[in-house]
Amino acid sequence: MNKVKRNHIFTLLSKNNPSPTTELVYKTPFELLIAVILSAQATDISVNKATKKLFTVANTPEAILSLGLNELKANIKTIGLYNNKAKHIIETSRVLLKKYNGEVPDNRTALEELSGVGRKTANVILNTIFGEPTIAVDTHIFRVSNRTGISPGKNVAEVEKKLLKFVPDIFKKDAHHLLILHGRYTCTARNPKCNDCIIFDDCEWKERKKHTKHLLKRNIFNKLNIE
Repeated sequence: MNKVKRNHIFTLLSKNNPSPTTELVYKTPFELLIAVILSAQATDISVNKATKKLFTVANTPEAILSLGLNELKANIKTIGLYNNKAKHIIETSRVLLKKYNGEVPDNRTALEELSGVGRKTANVILNTIFGEPTIAVDTHIFRVSNRTGISPGKNVAEVEKKLLKFVPDIFKKDAHHLLILHGRYTCTARNPKCNDCIIFDDCEWKERKKHTKHLLKRNIFNKLNIE
């Protein structure tokens, strides 16, 4: 994909959503950190349901430690892998109090030293809380990047590296959220909504026109009540 086409894609995505942000519900950096830790292999909807309950009783490192491991588990048991995630949250809370006065650090090295925090989680925090032009590559971004041709890569690290290299500087801060939301609601894994895709003309996915024809045919059948 050339520079002009890539720039046009992000221009369209940005105009469609001028202020993209995470769909995780949070009020403080610590709450977002906990929500992102919980979001591994879980949907934002399920995380928001769990944190709505959790944050009413404990939304600071001190409160989490006072709550204790067993009570923490009880509050997040609807989330997958909640046993391990609870342990990570307890340990992270302990380290934040001991080393950072309970505050979420603003640098990658410190963030990735926290229990349950890897590069992707650190990227989310650095981008969403501190406004750094990082791009956390999740399944949505990986799919959109490869399918559209924006930054194809065989693995997450390769896709992230190419995105940081090729995404126009003016869009780097918002690129993470723009791509996630596009992948979550339009360029979905199954039955992508190519008919409604604002970047259809710039997309390099070879199957897009074929899929669009299929959607158009299905829509006609639905209207005629043939299906």
